Amino acid sequence: MAKLESTFRNMLVALFGVTLIASASLGLVYNVTKSPIERAELEKQNNAIAAVLPQFEELGTAYKKFPPEGRDSVDIFPALDQNGEIVAHAVKSYTYSGFSGYIEIMVGIDVNNTITGFRVLRHAETPGLGSKMEQWHNDTEKPGQNIVGRTLNEEGLKVSKDGGDVDAITAATITSRALMDALNRANATVSDLDSYTGATPVNN
Repeated sequence: MAKLESTFRNMLVALFGVTLIASASLGLVYNVTKSPIERAELEKQNNAIAAVLPQFEELGTAYKKFPPEGRDSVDIFPALDQNGEIVAHAVKSYTYSGFSGYIEIMVGIDVNNTITGFRVLRHAETPGLGSKMEQWHNDTEKPGQNIVGRTLNEEGLKVSKDGGDVDAITAATITSRALMDALNRANATVSDLDSYTGATPVNN
């Protein structure tokens, strides 16, 4: 076999060929993994919804709505009783105020503005510190830390260092502050629903 002459043109052809093969491979991997990833994310979301809500019969139509303050919309999942009445909302909320930026949570808020549960869906907080936010603020044996069962008002939740009554994670106050921000954003959005004015259906 004749050796390919090392010219600028041949190098371009070879480079183009390598790039084409790499792009095709990446596209194939993306197409193969896209559906399983989406299914896993949906299952994680559904499990979080079930975990944070009180007893309910079925979920109503889910909505997206922009909060009074915040750059992105939140997802709202109404929980209905056997009579079709709303007993609570599961709200997928967020904050950009974490120590490492973005945190996404699912929180349950009943019709009395009481937190019925919460789960952390996504974060990049420091392992061993901020990453403990779900465990720390779900500890029923430590009322100062625990946020489940607290009733939300217009002022929202605050950590004790900011004049509130929530004990922040030791050495990770920023993470706790961020979690309060996400929770308060969820509550403000639900309180501002006004029969879902300005909301759009979620396409799962």
